[in-house]
Amino acid sequence: MTTAPTTSPAGTTVDSPPLQPLLSDALIVLRAPTQVWSDGTGDMGAGAVHGVYHGDVRHVRALTARCDGSPIEWISTAPDGASRVVFAGLLRGLDDTTPDPKVRLLRDRRVDDGVVSESWTLHSRVDQPIRTTLRLALTPEFAQLHEVKSGHASARDAETVMDGEKIRVDAGAQGLELVAPGARVASADQGLEAEWDVEIAPFGSAEIGWTLTLRDDTLVVGSATAPARWDAAAVAAGAPDPRLSRWLRTALDDLDALRLVLPDHPGDEFFAAGAPWFFTLFGRDSIWAARLALPLDREIAASTLRVLARLQGADDDAQTAQEPGKILHELRASALEIPGEGIVLPPKYYGSVDSTPLWICLLADAWRAGMPEVEVRELLPTLRGALGWIRDSGDSDGDGFLDYIDRMGTGLSNQGWKDSGDSIQWRDGGLAEGPIALCEVQAYAYEAALAGADLLEQFGEGADADDVAFWRAWAADLKERFAATYWVETPEGRYPAVALDRDKRPVDTLTSNIGHLLGTGILSAEEEAHVAQLLLGESMSSGYGIRTMSTGAAGYWPLSYHGGSVWVHDTAIAAYGMLRGGLHDEARSVVDGLLDAAEGFAYRVPELHAGDPRTHSSVPTPYPAACRPQAWSAAAAVVCLTALTPAPWV
Repeated sequence: MTTAPTTSPAGTTVDSPPLQPLLSDALIVLRAPTQVWSDGTGDMGAGAVHGVYHGDVRHVRALTARCDGSPIEWISTAPDGASRVVFAGLLRGLDDTTPDPKVRLLRDRRVDDGVVSESWTLHSRVDQPIRTTLRLALTPEFAQLHEVKSGHASARDAETVMDGEKIRVDAGAQGLELVAPGARVASADQGLEAEWDVEIAPFGSAEIGWTLTLRDDTLVVGSATAPARWDAAAVAAGAPDPRLSRWLRTALDDLDALRLVLPDHPGDEFFAAGAPWFFTLFGRDSIWAARLALPLDREIAASTLRVLARLQGADDDAQTAQEPGKILHELRASALEIPGEGIVLPPKYYGSVDSTPLWICLLADAWRAGMPEVEVRELLPTLRGALGWIRDSGDSDGDGFLDYIDRMGTGLSNQGWKDSGDSIQWRDGGLAEGPIALCEVQAYAYEAALAGADLLEQFGEGADADDVAFWRAWAADLKERFAATYWVETPEGRYPAVALDRDKRPVDTLTSNIGHLLGTGILSAEEEAHVAQLLLGESMSSGYGIRTMSTGAAGYWPLSYHGGSVWVHDTAIAAYGMLRGGLHDEARSVVDGLLDAAEGFAYRVPELHAGDPRTHSSVPTPYPAACRPQAWSAAAAVVCLTALTPAPWV
């Protein structure tokens, strides 16, 4: 990639390093596994993330609309759900001389699985006929998604074939076809072109359109074909707060568009983690999204469990971080390389310490929510394997706590939900060294052990009786050891440490991780109330959600990915735990902040935002590289509905 030159303070010219694209000002229209990123006019190319993506490949880098005889002055952008948007512009160069604009263009974009289409409609109130030419320019690229993310994207060689009103571009395993009825199409130096001669009658209109079909033979996921099982408008109408109503409508449309399947079992849906980088199966993310949305859709929780069960680890393989009984972290079509960080993740990667206990928790939740017994019984072998992983492999150093360490040195150094390299810090800012035993993972394991025992007692066979007793005793022992080991005292108060480091020392930073302990049972009722108050305190609550790290920590920075920012799902998990622990007033306080944040982001909440206090800003400050939509951020709206309209699942 060629980088733009910059000037150093001494006046010498240097090359800027490649940077991750910023997303906060870009517009997305999607139907997983297809997504289109543009600016507010609908054009693509000016922003680093812009383009048409299908799976893990950006098929089109740039796409523009032009009109001969007049610039297009775009005046509005109107989304209609997750998969459609209409842009409106004026063509004053074709207008008459009166003050009111009388010639306008509507650009209607729709996205489906592997298909992007637009219709362009010209409307005139001029009393004379108008003749003009509309032009589409499109630049194919076929860059890998991880190249785009790292700022290293480059176009791949491709062969172009003309066929009347069609153009096909073949780049091997990927390709595209542009169909432009009524247009003259051509292959140009910068890509593909289509042009339409248009005549508009006095006071009339004229319409043209085009369709782009995308191909990727390497795809390991596909779009869900069945309609969503919820009525977004009806659910939103039942919300007691108008902000929540608008958020639910947007969030549920996004969750609908984020549904994916694996080709071998097209009836079993799961939520893709999020756009643009995570349009695939993520164990932890897909489980949490299904869990938070469980009151809305029990079936997708059950199908997510089945999808992950089929991919459960069977071997001990350090290269993929696979171990017997372990639940997958992520699935890709090819290896994921992160330039400059030394990270290379295989297509099927198991580097997650929490997806396995969370799988068990989701199975128990789905069963209690009415998952048919026959479906639960079918998953008992997976349950036994997951419990076996907790017992035999989850504790790498034998201290009785679940932990992680990257055995190969090329995987993720941190394997909890805060998976950036600097996420586990001491209060003085130093980095903890692994194996790392996260506090929330112990809580998940405690809950999973008791849930697994309940499931085996209800559905198991005679041989499971000893395991039922074992797991209940194991959980009781874990709770006792957690209480004796994790609690720390600092100038910020007494609270559970974020983790134990390799020397079994409690890492003393106050973080949002402790919110995940709530409702699991690993804390006493008094301890849960105390933790909830800490999370609502000034150092942890920004007013728009709970910070990932306290402002009292040396490493705090409001724009740090995991060291001071606010993650919507993380905050929602704390509210979810508060509800489960009977702390309803505290949960509603958290929900009020989330609703204010949702309003500030026009009700499509991003993956995360800055941890700046609301006293400094009337709207939340974007984290400009945050993904959106993100499945678990969207599912947070369901938690808010639960908090404000208590129902039997609370």
